[in-house]
Amino acid sequence: MKHFTSVILFLIVASIGATVDAIVTGTYFDRIVLVMFENTGYTQAIAQPYLQNLTSRSNGLLLSNYHAVAHPSQPNYIATIFGSTAGITDDNNHNVSGNNVVDLLETKGVSWKAYMENYPGNCYIGATAPSGQHLYARKHNPFISMNDIRTNPTRCAKIVPGTQLDTDINANAVPQFVYYVPNQNNDGHDTGVAFAMNWFQGWLEPKLTKPAFTTNTLIFIVFDEDDGSQGNHIFAGLLGSPVHPPSNHNDTTSYNHYSYLATVEKNWNLGNLGRNDVSATAFTKYLIHP
Repeated sequence: MKHFTSVILFLIVASIGATVDAIVTGTYFDRIVLVMFENTGYTQAIAQPYLQNLTSRSNGLLLSNYHAVAHPSQPNYIATIFGSTAGITDDNNHNVSGNNVVDLLETKGVSWKAYMENYPGNCYIGATAPSGQHLYARKHNPFISMNDIRTNPTRCAKIVPGTQLDTDINANAVPQFVYYVPNQNNDGHDTGVAFAMNWFQGWLEPKLTKPAFTTNTLIFIVFDEDDGSQGNHIFAGLLGSPVHPPSNHNDTTSYNHYSYLATVEKNWNLGNLGRNDVSATAFTKYLIHP
């Protein structure tokens, strides 16, 4: 009897440990995965064979009239989750007050994580990792700049190293809102777009075979800003089962980083942040829930 009781207790504890957040069904998709790359103009990015390949697949779409909203990098990252640049015009450490996308997601029970490659963890607030390597950069992590995330241990624990994504896929525990930032080699910041796309292909293709990652998932591939030569015209593309593209796989609608935020808000009926997300056009034109 004692052995039987121990087994029951073990099963209960195991089931609790394996609990996954309930899925909140979206209008167009049940999960969105953003992957952000760096400092590349549209013409350089669209010349990359892998990006051409992705957007020409049966469930791929090019957003050919997508623009960043500022220079340098950091205000663009801030814009994607805050609905404005918060007045930031540089890449220094900044602390931002006000509601952000996490407030909207949590109100509706939509699970989220921010995956940052080479992030030291434990709510680390430094500009770069303490190892002296510059692979992780706080300027590319907008979540740590948000006061109501950085000062909230529960929320801050959802900013995790990039390696956690494979762990979550294997545990069938991928959140519904995934914000993935490669390190400064893999995002092309220090290496260039060709290097970044070679890395991206090796990173993405194995994940596309995993239902825990792909089921009802919209993958959003985008760059933070251009190289200063193309009016901040940047590459953006969509991939996944919710995408039903036109025959030319090209949406010429004008979009920007606030459109990403507006798309998230529209999908889960989150309301808005009362900033530039209010007037932004969501890129839902060619999306249908699987």
